[in-house]
Amino acid sequence: MLPFDIHAAQNIASAREFREDAELLAVYAELKRRDPQGDDFAIVLRDTIDQLLNGEVTGRYDWNTLYKTERTHAGTLVEINLQRHFDFTDGLTMDYRIADVEVDCKYSQRFGGWMIPPEARGHVCLLVWADDYKSQWSAGLFRVREEWLNKGSNRDAKLTVKSDHRNKILWLWKDENLPENILLHMNPSDRSAVYSLQSGQKRLNELFRRVQRRRIGRNVVRTVAQQKDYMKRVRGNGGARSALQPEGIIIMGDYDSHRSVAKQLGLPSPREGEFVSARVARRRPHHLGALHTFLDGEAWVLATPTDLPEEAPPLPSHTK
Repeated sequence: MLPFDIHAAQNIASAREFREDAELLAVYAELKRRDPQGDDFAIVLRDTIDQLLNGEVTGRYDWNTLYKTERTHAGTLVEINLQRHFDFTDGLTMDYRIADVEVDCKYSQRFGGWMIPPEARGHVCLLVWADDYKSQWSAGLFRVREEWLNKGSNRDAKLTVKSDHRNKILWLWKDENLPENILLHMNPSDRSAVYSLQSGQKRLNELFRRVQRRRIGRNVVRTVAQQKDYMKRVRGNGGARSALQPEGIIIMGDYDSHRSVAKQLGLPSPREGEFVSARVARRRPHHLGALHTFLDGEAWVLATPTDLPEEAPPLPSHTK
């Protein structure tokens, strides 16, 4: 059944089109069943962009630094990675078969720029958009009809959706948050300070020193370190955790015990493969009312600018 509460802004004519398209609704229901909040979809898009940037080898973090051929390949990678993650069945004529319906998948980094091939006429298309600069993504379903398309002027006669008919897209998720590309969005002077260092370990230390209280993903670590054993560079015993401990900085990872510390301090909880750093201080009278956590038998709070650096306590043991 069509969720009108989500699509109230779409006009009555479009709602009627959706209601009468049983295949479209079946695909919608199946995708929502597999990924109710779109969390997995967002992760696939984040991972695909990172895969194209290939930061471990190239050090790149900006979409505009991709070659034209790489950007052209993005759509294919999105199609492949979505199929791998959700285990979609191969279609007979289109990319996938979802809820026993042939579905083509089209990705564009520019909203509305989906290039639909002539052979997709009459079929359902999964239209996907993600923009690393806006940190947003959308995905919706569209029944390809001739009257809703711009005429193709390119050599392979691919078509685009007329702007007046984008209301014919049944949105699964619209303008959702794409996991942030920290390197792209961090303060330029901080980024320059990180990249001015020659050692991968020193660059990581500087990253966690300068980007605090925000989620830092595994790919960011890989891009900054540019080393095969990049995860080792975060941990204690010579990694960023031990290097920054004298400055009062703790680095929480995706362990339940670390997530608990982050929650108690009011910080974003690290998701799978993520880290959050923060400078802490022993709780004192002037921290009255501040959120706190108990580490190594003492109460600790997020340090204020007036708190002098002091050695951070060890984090709890790693438990998933």
